[in-house]
Amino acid sequence: AAGEAQCLSYTGCNFLRQRLVLATLSGRPLKIRKIRAKEEDPGLRDFEASFIRLIDKVTNGSRIEINQTGTTLYYQPGLLYGGSLEHDCSPSRGIGYYLESLLCLAPFMKHPLKIVLRGVTNDQVDPSVDVLKATALPLLKKFGIDGESLEIKINRRGMPPKGGGEILFSCPVRKVLQPVQFTDPGKIKRIRGTAYSVRVSPQMANRMVESARGILNKFLPDIYIYTDHMKGVNSGKSPGFGMCLTAETINGTILSAELASNPQGQGAAVLPEELGQNCAKLLLEEVYRGGCVDSTNQSLALLLMTLGQRDVSKVLLGPLSPYTIEFLRHLRSFFQIMFKMETKTTEEEHMGGEKVLMTCVGIGFCNLSKTIR
Repeated sequence: AAGEAQCLSYTGCNFLRQRLVLATLSGRPLKIRKIRAKEEDPGLRDFEASFIRLIDKVTNGSRIEINQTGTTLYYQPGLLYGGSLEHDCSPSRGIGYYLESLLCLAPFMKHPLKIVLRGVTNDQVDPSVDVLKATALPLLKKFGIDGESLEIKINRRGMPPKGGGEILFSCPVRKVLQPVQFTDPGKIKRIRGTAYSVRVSPQMANRMVESARGILNKFLPDIYIYTDHMKGVNSGKSPGFGMCLTAETINGTILSAELASNPQGQGAAVLPEELGQNCAKLLLEEVYRGGCVDSTNQSLALLLMTLGQRDVSKVLLGPLSPYTIEFLRHLRSFFQIMFKMETKTTEEEHMGGEKVLMTCVGIGFCNLSKTIR
């Protein structure tokens, strides 16, 4: 009966990943009802089912029950196990959809995680593998999760609708996390980026680079955008191109923006020049929003702060995304933790949007499954 009391109950299909990840870390069972119950095609979608299978792979002893229509899910988390794994992601969402959650779980496994994920590496919905590699890995390092084995390697690119990409993600395990004081983003010192093209002319990448530089060179001389043209089997199964840009500050903050072309057969064709310009503008907007963590990784930063040692962590964020706001509510439900939020208005006109200073005391989360050698 004691176990039943702690079971958290939710309705609807929103924020499924957040709930499963936090349930796994906190060890609390979870029941989600009425998943798309009113729709013509009710229940879990294929990408959500694939995500649940992935969670099942990285844990040991999880109990997952789904009713026949797929509208109710009961999940009792097991121990995070890790090890060497492979997973085929559903091509209807990008690999980033799965990778974002693995980044939250990987440091707390029993064995260091080494996983090969196959599917769509770059799409228009989820953060691409390039962006997570450029922004999430440096963020993990700030919390003391580093080492040679922390890497994301892109073996093949895959564009929607058919995918065919492949990446390797490996991450060391940590017993405890360091608290952070990360409140001064600093000035932008350089911009790096990747323009990739698969199954289209390699010239596309150069055209994107040129148009993006046309905008960014007005602000900064130190810009380097790599062109990445994959051929043959490494180029996946669908044609496409896109760009990912990151701006790095003197204090090591990394802000990112990205855009990808429309999937084959969907929507109007995009000119590489337009895409390059729009991506540069998106990066400038992200710089305007500012903060020490870009909007894709806000929830990851807040989670790592929550799980830190019993010490104060502070991070300055730009305006919170709706996803992050919901994540804060979930953190309160699963870990009974509240953040102190202070709005920082900008004194000078040219310092960008409003910022939020997030402060919390970590819960002293300890990786119990890590074997002590």
